[in-house]
Amino acid sequence: MQLHFTRTNGPVDEAVDGLIRLADGIHRPEYVREMILAALKAGQEDDDRADLKLMNTTLKEMRFTAKVFGPYRNVRKVTVFGSARTSPDEPVYAMARQFGNKLAETGYMVITGGGNGIMQAANEGAGPEHSFGVNIRLPFEQHANPVLEGNPRLITYKYFFNRKVAFLKEADAVALFPGGFGTLDEAMETLTLVQTGKRNPLPLVLVDVPGGTYWAKWITFFQDELRRQNYIGDTDFSLFRRVDSVEAAVGEINRFYSRYHSMRYVNGKLVIRLTSPLEASHIEKLKDGFADILTPGGAMVSSGPLAAEQEEPELAHLTRLIVDFDRQDFGRLRNLIDEINRF
Repeated sequence: MQLHFTRTNGPVDEAVDGLIRLADGIHRPEYVREMILAALKAGQEDDDRADLKLMNTTLKEMRFTAKVFGPYRNVRKVTVFGSARTSPDEPVYAMARQFGNKLAETGYMVITGGGNGIMQAANEGAGPEHSFGVNIRLPFEQHANPVLEGNPRLITYKYFFNRKVAFLKEADAVALFPGGFGTLDEAMETLTLVQTGKRNPLPLVLVDVPGGTYWAKWITFFQDELRRQNYIGDTDFSLFRRVDSVEAAVGEINRFYSRYHSMRYVNGKLVIRLTSPLEASHIEKLKDGFADILTPGGAMVSSGPLAAEQEEPELAHLTRLIVDFDRQDFGRLRNLIDEINRF
């Protein structure tokens, strides 16, 4: 029998519905039903053990990720990337430890890869009670650092792509310290997702020691090669900030959330949630200054919560700025958020 996600599967639909009722306590049964059907369809369509094993492990890893992070949904978190090979006697290690400490003092939790080097330093600074570790199984180098051993917020992944989802889906900010291929991969992954709008804007800070050249040379390459050849645009440089102190790094994150809270799309419109309202004159200035990213004839208007947001009652008290954003230039969207925070 060929299965479909529509309700045209006769006794199979009845069996799936019965299983959901029997399990009891199932949230969002419409999605759970489709997940079950996807598994059944995969079993029909693919007899390759490796394919089915990958699908199975991926679903189990993502389920466990949601379980671990779920109780902390209302706590802002900062993902910290950097080299596993940085030793404790290096200045950048001390800087990462101080950064983790300052984040915890400010009310953030810290997410790292759970390994040594910069990751351990950030976890040490934040302390185990304010730390998450999203570790990866490798044949060498990577194992849980002492801060996270036995921590219920430590997850060990088989697949890098599941780990990357956790790093960025759960983060409210990303801090990148110097590192190797993995750090650069994580930097480019984050930039690509934010540049294309596949990840909502967030503070992305490139942290180096005073006088350090790691990120400065990286930015120079962007300017001399990528920008000069029109592979990226001027506004893409708004997606990140380079800093050389802990205070500047934490300040960048705090400024981003000084008025801006979060955003989502409702019926094609961008809904920006704010912790305090904008004056009418400020909204007019924003509309004039950012007319280039509005749809033809588009507007910016203040609003309360929309009907589609009823499933998020904890955000009902926030003011909304409804923007007819054309979804073309997310660097300019970052500029808009910065301007909102300046008023």
